[in-house]
Amino acid sequence: MTTDAGDRGTSRRSFLAGTALAGAGVLVAGCSDTDDGADGRGPADTTAAAQPLPAADVVPFRVDRQAGVIAAASAGGVAAALDVRVADRAALIDLMKVVSTEIEIVMDGRAYERRAGGFPPLDTGILGPVPGPTGTSVIVGFGPSLFDPRFGLSDLRPDELVAMPRFVNDYLVDDARSHGDLSLVVQADTQDAANHALRQVLRRTRGDLSVRWLREGFNTLDRAAPRGTAQARNLMGFKDGTANPDTSDAAAMDRHVWIQPADGQPEWAIGGTFQAVRVIRMMVEFWDRTRLNEQESLIGRHRDSGAPLGAERETDAPMFDDDLTSHIARANPRTPGSERNLILRRPFSYVGGLDENSQLDQGLIFTCYQRSLEAGFITVQKRLDGEALEEYIRPLGGGFFVVPPGPGSSDDGYLGQSLLEA
Repeated sequence: MTTDAGDRGTSRRSFLAGTALAGAGVLVAGCSDTDDGADGRGPADTTAAAQPLPAADVVPFRVDRQAGVIAAASAGGVAAALDVRVADRAALIDLMKVVSTEIEIVMDGRAYERRAGGFPPLDTGILGPVPGPTGTSVIVGFGPSLFDPRFGLSDLRPDELVAMPRFVNDYLVDDARSHGDLSLVVQADTQDAANHALRQVLRRTRGDLSVRWLREGFNTLDRAAPRGTAQARNLMGFKDGTANPDTSDAAAMDRHVWIQPADGQPEWAIGGTFQAVRVIRMMVEFWDRTRLNEQESLIGRHRDSGAPLGAERETDAPMFDDDLTSHIARANPRTPGSERNLILRRPFSYVGGLDENSQLDQGLIFTCYQRSLEAGFITVQKRLDGEALEEYIRPLGGGFFVVPPGPGSSDDGYLGQSLLEA
């Protein structure tokens, strides 16, 4: 395994002593539109619930649950899937320790040791000699392929963790754009900071990890948006993130996001969450020629205000009656029991230049987190199958992953320790 020698600068504890830790705020969200509520799947374990922290410049790494899941909304981001190239579990443990070390450094914003000019530098240099706090968080997930016979983990795979199936409107013509042993979702205040974090992880693991697929994303955030409203618009021009669950509500996060002891998942996964990633191309040139009233009818909201059709405020509850044809009505019909399907949506827009037909390649990197894939994303996606909006979107790839718990407060903890040392 490739590693770099040398001290990494000031210690984590001394650095954080003078820096505020960060956690969650209202998050940017994806395509589906859902409301909070009890899920009926048994009581949540709140004794060790992760408490979202006020938005600040540093997202904590050494906590019980991966803080990026509930961190403040980010302007820059990267979603990638990686394949593991090491031979056995011992090597995988060493690899995850290296990954964890590098993630902690980029999340802390620490300076790297300066080396003589005859050696490769220990960092990218993108952020200057002292990166400082950048709001960076990195979320690591494990794909179902990590639980194949290579590492002796087959018996520890959560039952719900399977390869992402092909849904009705999917255009998954290339399997190389989907799945992966690991997922890496980087969120940061700027795209430069997100790119720096990605490159630091990849440079430390060259030869042990290879990139399977990757997309860079962005959000233009309205930090003054009222609580409970969306902070960004997607590339269709509509507000994205309305009715996301409140990440500052620990009980709501336990109810909908964090895996609980009563869920029947392996013990190592308790305190983690299931992640769904979807790369969704938007046929923006076709969309731009569609009448505004038709766009609003397809989505179920007014474009400018974000309010449900016929309402005035974004936070007004939609009234569907018997009309369940719009995107938001199909995603969450607000019928008895549908509140248990709530997911935490955290997407980024992407712009990928032109396709082979000189059409704009633009769309959404959709990521969401939930206590159960079946009760969450899969159920919501099945409701959306056949919706009229499918004429304007093309899901191209992605995958299902389980996000393990955080490394905890000990200095020698690392991501995936609860699994790899089970």
